[in-house]
Amino acid sequence: MFMEMDKINEYLQIAIDKAVFFLPRIILAGIILWIGFKIVKRLVIWVGIALEKAGFSETLRPFLTSTTSVVLKGAVLFVIASFIGADLTGLVAILAAAGFAIGMALQGSLGNFASGILILTLKPYKIGDWIQIEDKFGKVEEIGIFSTDVLTPGNKILVVPNSMVTDTVVTNFSEKGKIRLELAVTMPYDESFPKVKRIIVDALLALPKVLQDPIPEVGIENFDSHSVQLLVRPYVRPEDFWEVTFEAHKAIKSTFHTNDIKVAYSEGVEMGRIGE
Repeated sequence: MFMEMDKINEYLQIAIDKAVFFLPRIILAGIILWIGFKIVKRLVIWVGIALEKAGFSETLRPFLTSTTSVVLKGAVLFVIASFIGADLTGLVAILAAAGFAIGMALQGSLGNFASGILILTLKPYKIGDWIQIEDKFGKVEEIGIFSTDVLTPGNKILVVPNSMVTDTVVTNFSEKGKIRLELAVTMPYDESFPKVKRIIVDALLALPKVLQDPIPEVGIENFDSHSVQLLVRPYVRPEDFWEVTFEAHKAIKSTFHTNDIKVAYSEGVEMGRIGE
């Protein structure tokens, strides 16, 4: 009976000693935690303001501020754990191994993620811009961390991985506010080029969505066995690309009919009229 009481007293004394040793540290750790999180909150606000002043996009700012908050709060927790006396060597090794495994498993996604950060930081294009990535053409609908959504003229959404954007040439048609169409037209050898050029330019300038400045360009590109190959280059706003392409072809065909400009048909060199 006395031995049991001795054991109980021994364990109780150990508990009291531990409490005396750890309780002040726990209380102080709680104070550090409260102060640290307050400081982190203020720092995150300052980071958000700094990113906004630096011109970072609205898509990237929340991500960077959230990442900053997580990293700083993690640092505060590590400081507290070290202050209490916890052995963090094993935890650091586990986190390192887990980070390596996750990085290997998500190698492609991490590449898209890094590319997304570059796109949102460097801003090669913005939402609403008309761009071409390789042979993919359309309007930017959304810029995400991992991919860019592009709306094609056929009303289809293309989800383009951001790593493709940073690995290839991106053509931004909206950067300068206007783009140049390139239309192929033919004329017979016996026709006057200045006359044909004038009627084509007049027909294009009559279209409301063809820009008056710079004036459409018409030049001789090549000569084939049947006709003279012309290159017609009107300027339009990017969003009018396809509409003006169709309207320009229609207007050129109509003005050729009105001015009795003949063409060479593919069946031979015989000259024939062109209908409306």
